[in-house]
Amino acid sequence: MAVKTAAPGIAYENAAFLASEEARPLRIVAEYLEPLHRFAQAGVRDTIVFFGSARLTAEGPMGRYYQDARTLAREITQWSMALPTHAHRYVVCSGGGGGIMEAANRGASEAGGKTVGLNISLPHEQQANPYITRELAFEFHYFFMRKLWFAQLARALIAFPGGFGTLDELMEILTLAQTGKFGRRVPVILYGTEYWNEIINFKALIRHGMISAEDLDLFKCVDTPEAALLVLQTTLQS
Repeated sequence: MAVKTAAPGIAYENAAFLASEEARPLRIVAEYLEPLHRFAQAGVRDTIVFFGSARLTAEGPMGRYYQDARTLAREITQWSMALPTHAHRYVVCSGGGGGIMEAANRGASEAGGKTVGLNISLPHEQQANPYITRELAFEFHYFFMRKLWFAQLARALIAFPGGFGTLDELMEILTLAQTGKFGRRVPVILYGTEYWNEIINFKALIRHGMISAEDLDLFKCVDTPEAALLVLQTTLQS
């Protein structure tokens, strides 16, 4: 008597298959479509993205940057909530972890607004901070899909002091702006003039012919939450 074997079942319910190498394209597409669905449900049209180090805490030697990011995110959220629209405009978005990311989500949460966290799964670090709006807390496996969502909804970027990750994300945004791939103006703010002038020698890049002098217009350096907010308001409402 022949032994009956269980039917293989529906492919999209097969967890082993979905975790396989063959199903990688499906996982990549899912990291685009699932956030797209959730952003639409939440009525989030665009974001103000905060980049910065997870190592900058409120108590550390550079703690003022944490406090400034928290203050700026709160002020951005208060401004955006006062705009005459039913959609959620200029929602504060971070990488979802600690440090500057936590400060940004925290400030937006304190203002009573929605706030986005695009977290990344890493073996030994980065847990999502508790200030992200629950339905807007995302967990990505693929760095490049996370980067896509940083850029997809961004109407401005604010880069606080940071390390490899911040530099990587900042340069990607500047490259998209420089090459016109955004299709819109996306102001970039470098927060902490002294830090950024030491870390990146933009004048040397011009001197060696690697960028044009006009490329310096792609960003502005500021040192206070008030100055950053003024740049955003002036640029985004013009």
